[in-house]
Amino acid sequence: MGVPKFDSSEEEIKKWLNYIALICLSEEFQSLRKELENIYLQSNMENVRLTAFQDALFAFLSQEEDEQAYQSKAY
Repeated sequence: MGVPKFDSSEEEIKKWLNYIALICLSEEFQSLRKELENIYLQSNMENVRLTAFQDALFAFLSQEEDEQAYQSKAY
């Protein structure tokens, strides 16, 4: 899907929002977020919930980019 640009069309932005919403509602995302929260709590980090959410989302988005890069090299 690629990272949206600042000048992306409204339709492209809506696609990204839908994609991110699906990630955030998935069991895999929720599991990773909770696991990160537990790790961060043990590390006495500040803003544990927010940081865990951001890191989990970043991981999922990075994974998608890696998969796209791999697929484009395979062809």
